[in-house]
Amino acid sequence: MEVKKSNCIYTSFIQDDGLPEFGHLNAIPKGLQLDAFHYTNEMDKPASKWRKHFAYKQFQFVSVTTPEYVIGVAIADIRYLASGFCYVFDIKRNELMQQQWLRPLNIGYSTQPSSWSSLAQLANHTVQFSVHESHWRIQVSTELLKADIQLMPSKNSLPLMLCTPTGYSGWTYTQKHNALGIKGELFVNGVAQNITLATGGYDFSAGYMRRETSWRWASINHISNERKIGLNLAAGVNETGFCENVFWVDGERHLLPPVAFQFSRQAPNASWQIKSQDLRVKLTFSPLNQRSEKKNLWFLKSNFRQYIGHFSGYIIDDHGKKHHLDRVVGLTEDHYAKW
Repeated sequence: MEVKKSNCIYTSFIQDDGLPEFGHLNAIPKGLQLDAFHYTNEMDKPASKWRKHFAYKQFQFVSVTTPEYVIGVAIADIRYLASGFCYVFDIKRNELMQQQWLRPLNIGYSTQPSSWSSLAQLANHTVQFSVHESHWRIQVSTELLKADIQLMPSKNSLPLMLCTPTGYSGWTYTQKHNALGIKGELFVNGVAQNITLATGGYDFSAGYMRRETSWRWASINHISNERKIGLNLAAGVNETGFCENVFWVDGERHLLPPVAFQFSRQAPNASWQIKSQDLRVKLTFSPLNQRSEKKNLWFLKSNFRQYIGHFSGYIIDDHGKKHHLDRVVGLTEDHYAKW
């Protein structure tokens, strides 16, 4: 595979055998090359054009944390329809304000299969993600939230870039980068926000996923004493020989082992326990609030809960250094999907 190292991108994502390279990638794919992927059915026959089209899913999510607010913005394209949301969580008041959209087929939205250079928009450009050479620009224009910001990685900071086999013949590519700097303008309910102490991250996940799937997830974007900390943990997806768990400290990336999430869906206010078997990760998450939605559309189903709360515990990085977390604001998620 040819690699263009000067810009840290793969010029080819799908290999000669029609499959992507699996594992942790050392560069960002320029594009996911869906046309070049050889997608087969369960009997090893080429999948139909329609099956291949509708099997592809893509999700883009951006989270920003300021001293006063946690902000989340998302666009999800599952081919049959697109959905999106933006929310603002007032940390001191424990108040969640939100808006959401649902668009069938290709009405009022568009996405492109690239985390290197692409444009995604929803609700006629009410929400827009512009990606140029893997630098993200987020534009939102609603009564609740107005934003035109860029996510700024520190020099030499690497994102997570992982591709894993999914189901019988599919794959999932995920690219995530947390604890990034923020540049631009941000308004909440018409009030300009000071983003000097703000930090954020993005999640780009796409591919030919299981028809029925679920996952647990945790994320942190945090600044403390001028130190930036980012965290991404997941269970249930991207675990075929690899995992997507990663910890950033001032831009330096540390890959983490698999983790287990212990929590109760019947007690949504109870604490979560998140830990790895080797105890490099041992965290307690205490929920404060949540954004949830349930969709039961016959052949499509979604049961989504994203929690905002505090993390306490520790993480041990690749150098053996233990990093203690004390009531650090972050997110967890519990999601079931059938599509």
